[in-house]
Amino acid sequence: MERYVDLDEISDGRRYTAEDMVKIGCGDCAGCSACCVHMEQLILLDPYDVHRMREIPLDTLMQEHVELMVDRGVILPALKMHAETGRCSFLNDEGRCSIHDMRPGICRLFPMGRVYEDGTFHYFLQKDECDYPNKTKVKLKKWLDTPMLPKYEKYILDWHSFLHSLQDRASDMEEGTLKKIDMLLLNTFFFQPYEEEFYQEFYRRLDQFGAYEKQILSDI
Repeated sequence: MERYVDLDEISDGRRYTAEDMVKIGCGDCAGCSACCVHMEQLILLDPYDVHRMREIPLDTLMQEHVELMVDRGVILPALKMHAETGRCSFLNDEGRCSIHDMRPGICRLFPMGRVYEDGTFHYFLQKDECDYPNKTKVKLKKWLDTPMLPKYEKYILDWHSFLHSLQDRASDMEEGTLKKIDMLLLNTFFFQPYEEEFYQEFYRRLDQFGAYEKQILSDI
């Protein structure tokens, strides 16, 4: 979820790229899972996150590990936390992530964040978010551990732009129309498996969504 805060108050004041070294290395978080607790509705999932977790049956994923939430009028999936303990539903009894290889992009990013400005984004370090001691410097590209990173970064920027535009439009929609758009969003990007190469199919679906949205709005 986006945060509307003064970046100078929560960061070290720098903008980073994936090629930069950042002091965030934490020895594979040995003995610590603080960032996996009490993150209700903060770990929003994007389509690639759900695609990463494609080995998990979609019904299981949606029923046991994901909850739907409203963000600026638009319904999006988020990681579910246990109601009593506040722990991520993927955290095992040993306090380790049971889907580490498939973990969402926000989890890979932490304790870094993204700041969107001037039609692009940079990474920034959230200076007070991780208390793990004696951190070491790591190249951010390695930390993110995401294949085809340039394609991924372009996709993240395009998804962010698309979502913001949709949220702006949602503020002027009637309730019934918005429900149709929300279902279209979920069905187009999250509920249907990606059979082709992800990025190619994502952009095809992006075009499809635009056409279907116009049809819904024209029927009003």
